[in-house]
Amino acid sequence: MTALTKHEVLELGAAVGGVLDRVWPSPHGSLSAVWDVAAAQGWTALGEVGTLGGAVAAVRELGRRACPLPLMDVYVAARLLDDDRIVEGELRPVVAVDRGDAGVAAVEAAEAATHVLLLGSGEVRLFGIDGVTPTPGLAVPSWSEVRLGAETARVTLDENAVEEAKTLLRLGLAVRAMAAAGRAHELAVEHAKTRHAFGKPIGAFQAVSHRCANAEIDVVAARRLVEEAVRLHELDDPAWPLASELAVAYAKAAARRVQLAAHHTLAAIGFFEEHAAPWLFRRVHADVLRIDEFPLSAGEPADVLLERGCSLPRLELGETAERFRAEVRAFLERGGDFAAGGYLGMAWPPEHGGRGASAEELMVLHEELRYHGVDPKVLAAADLIGNAIVRHGTEEQRRRILPLIATGKLPFYLGYSEPEVGSDLAHLRTRAVRDGDEWVIDGQKLWGSGAHLAEWCWLAARTDPGAEPHAGITVFLVRVPCPGWEAQQHVGLSGEIACTTFFDGVRVPDTGRIGEVNGGWKVITGALADERVVMGGVTAHVHRQFDDLLEELRRDPGRAGPRGSAVRARITALAARLQAARILVNASVRATAGGGGARREAPMAKIVGAEVYEDLCEAALDILGTQAALAGTFELGARLSIKYVVGGGTNDIQRNLIARGIGLPR
Repeated sequence: MTALTKHEVLELGAAVGGVLDRVWPSPHGSLSAVWDVAAAQGWTALGEVGTLGGAVAAVRELGRRACPLPLMDVYVAARLLDDDRIVEGELRPVVAVDRGDAGVAAVEAAEAATHVLLLGSGEVRLFGIDGVTPTPGLAVPSWSEVRLGAETARVTLDENAVEEAKTLLRLGLAVRAMAAAGRAHELAVEHAKTRHAFGKPIGAFQAVSHRCANAEIDVVAARRLVEEAVRLHELDDPAWPLASELAVAYAKAAARRVQLAAHHTLAAIGFFEEHAAPWLFRRVHADVLRIDEFPLSAGEPADVLLERGCSLPRLELGETAERFRAEVRAFLERGGDFAAGGYLGMAWPPEHGGRGASAEELMVLHEELRYHGVDPKVLAAADLIGNAIVRHGTEEQRRRILPLIATGKLPFYLGYSEPEVGSDLAHLRTRAVRDGDEWVIDGQKLWGSGAHLAEWCWLAARTDPGAEPHAGITVFLVRVPCPGWEAQQHVGLSGEIACTTFFDGVRVPDTGRIGEVNGGWKVITGALADERVVMGGVTAHVHRQFDDLLEELRRDPGRAGPRGSAVRARITALAARLQAARILVNASVRATAGGGGARREAPMAKIVGAEVYEDLCEAALDILGTQAALAGTFELGARLSIKYVVGGGTNDIQRNLIARGIGLPR
């Protein structure tokens, strides 16, 4: 395989897009002319050199312009047939599955093709085209019925080669459909910025902004799933077909969702063919429908997972991170003490007691601990408080507090949410007034998980009531219980205890202030980014529950039903969404560690991870019935999963962040 660098892929995509803007001005253009250019520009040679990343980049640009040039068919044909005429553009094949008929229906780009390559069982056969009958309908240019001419070539192949060809074709159609939908989404977002109704841009209305945010999540998640499949293909990894099919399964549902959402935002403006949206609509639906024209012997992802006893493809995080994974697994198998192992605060610089761990190593730590059932609270103090003190604390605070965190001796609760102020921390009302070397705190905090057992409160309070909302907040680390502090316990649906805590003249020394006076927003947003990444990491725990569900179904296959059953379709959809969540978690960790991510990747990871957890638990109850409602993993998950949708900033607030990140107005 020839792997292109990320920069080379971007350059190729830009070059293809630039050419298409000239030679494909509308879906009524000439596909033959586009094929001429594809041969001249070397796009038809991508299969000969095995550059899947480049082929995907080119197909994506075709989709953005609703152009059905069958470039993935050419890629596949070039890999299966040793014929230079394909690269030169003299032989122009479209690919179909051999069903023993004299013709082939629903053929794309037949008017520009010269041959049909039929994929059979252990062989491929190449036929000339003896006649083309257009079949007008949803697709533009229309599909055609093709009458086969003389057979011109036959090649015997390993069955795996035929399966890979179909896998590539399915992936190409999914990429093209998703790219078309993504372009419609871009047009809808721009429209939402400029179209005014009731005195303001329509993008300021939450109904529109959240619709756009959901589409943005789908576009990003689908693209990252494809990128992971391409990466595994270019490594010749045996997990690549499953990774590809997870991307296809996600895109089949997401492309239509995104396209329809774009039309809902564009409204009447996007309904008429002077606009690109109708052509993109046709492209999305035509490509999604044709995916199933290439069924795989292995079946859908649920069939692979259930019948082969495997799990979701592992996400490779680099050589160093994978060595660390082996270390953590060995440590867990030995039952070692987590704090004594030096894993708390491992991201801190060595001078502060850490080991300067990379974002990838931290991701491994979260994955392994959560997958193996270690309480995530063990990492909370280090991830939330420790990182904030490293960034914003004084040297004295680092010397005094970081060792407590590193040894697991700083049990705390979060003092952010208040009555009528949940995720909207900019408008919190708890007051802190300076009195010499102390601060006097008055107010009330809600939903403090474990506050009845905590010894510290990580508290946000308003220190300048006259300042702009974001500017008058300061963060404190408060020792509790203390005079003037009171906790009222509440038992949650999950069985956990959270508290409403009251501050009535609580005195805190200035040494408990973290960061600058009135500079708390910077501390909060950095800490929230860390917290959201941690909450996104719940996907490792969901992954374990998903594997547990698969194991239950393998023990009792009748519950899953045969191939094509509704239960298996549900498992496939969950698998694709869970894999998307895992990939977004990785992306959010890297983005946050690099100083970004709080506006897009981290909220996406939180939303997808939390919602797939909720849906997985509900699916387990439906599939396993009363068995799943008995005390255990699945019923506890059902009770607990709601918390992850609303905790750490509700998913609605996360959608607001994404909407701001794509430029929609408030």
